Amino acid sequence: MKIVALDSSGLVASAAIVEDDVVIAEYSTQFKKTHSQTLLPMLAEITKMTETDLNSVDAIAISAGPGSFTGLRIGSAMAKGLGMALDKPLVEIPTVDGLAFNLYGTDKLVCPLMDARRDQVYTGIYAFEGDHAMGFKILLEQCAVDIGTIADRLNAMGRPIIFLGDGVPVFSDRLKELMKVPYSIAPAHMNRQRAATIAVLAGRYMQQGEVVTAADHAPIYLRLSQAEREKAAQSPVIIRRMEIDDVAAVSALEAKVFTMPWSADDFLEMIAADYAYYYVAELAGQPIGACGVRYIVGEGQITNVLVAGEHRRKGIALRLMEQMLAEAQSAGITDFVLEVRASNQAAIKLYERLGFEVSGRRPDFYEKPVEDGLIMIKAHG
Repeated sequence: MKIVALDSSGLVASAAIVEDDVVIAEYSTQFKKTHSQTLLPMLAEITKMTETDLNSVDAIAISAGPGSFTGLRIGSAMAKGLGMALDKPLVEIPTVDGLAFNLYGTDKLVCPLMDARRDQVYTGIYAFEGDHAMGFKILLEQCAVDIGTIADRLNAMGRPIIFLGDGVPVFSDRLKELMKVPYSIAPAHMNRQRAATIAVLAGRYMQQGEVVTAADHAPIYLRLSQAEREKAAQSPVIIRRMEIDDVAAVSALEAKVFTMPWSADDFLEMIAADYAYYYVAELAGQPIGACGVRYIVGEGQITNVLVAGEHRRKGIALRLMEQMLAEAQSAGITDFVLEVRASNQAAIKLYERLGFEVSGRRPDFYEKPVEDGLIMIKAHG
């Protein structure tokens, strides 16, 4: 199996060709040039040097995100273009997973830290044990959280840790203050993104049938872009946990949005439960949106994603979902499931942007009107 891999998710630009677990070529650079200047010439150079006909490859692997918004778009566009031109499938590798896989074989916990700015990191927690995907286990799925949150989670696990990624030098002083368990830093040749690692992981994904068409590929952002954050900062909309005083307004909003709405008692039960996280979007003191997740039988079941009609298409549902998922993941919930009407393309696109995938279909699941429901999941791997 021959795979071409690209990674432009961070400061490093990297391209590689891997065939049957042999790294045929890899070209990486971290210098004063943009990925738009480097990535395509790098791929051209390694294909020329190795006399590789791109038509002979089996798939294009791409570090799908999170990471630099500009870098992800450049890599995504290049991978999609190659996939379409060559009629090859794409394999999407979560960036943080790829970073962690650099340290395959260690007996310590692995915690990548990518600088996400605003005192946050793109991170996750990984271990190598057993026989699951070469012993690669995801203990905390990649997420965007503040450095204190991930430090607390690691301290609670009580095991030695290896940190890697461009966030390590940024937060080195904070780590000294926050960490209560032994930790070390990965050496320079292993602590940044590598396309060869993306290719090797892609081989495992392909064995499990986890590929997408070039047309269906989209980057994984996890957070709003800087432009979207700036727009949100100018907005008076506040995202916060739902309180008892919100219940009447949220249940009234639910009755306007859904044909089979929850009652006020339903919401009261959820916000009182220690297994549920419910949030509202507030504007001028009034809820204009809400969402929630219940932790049941090992997974987070997402319900009640709604925004008032006049406030839709303003990124409010995305902000609600991002905050809810981040806090749920930091509390240890790594698998999520939801149902959505098959005709609700706007909601489906939102969930796909957040990393959800369609896993099944429930005929006639919805009433008023009767319609199939799509089951969508976001799993830790």
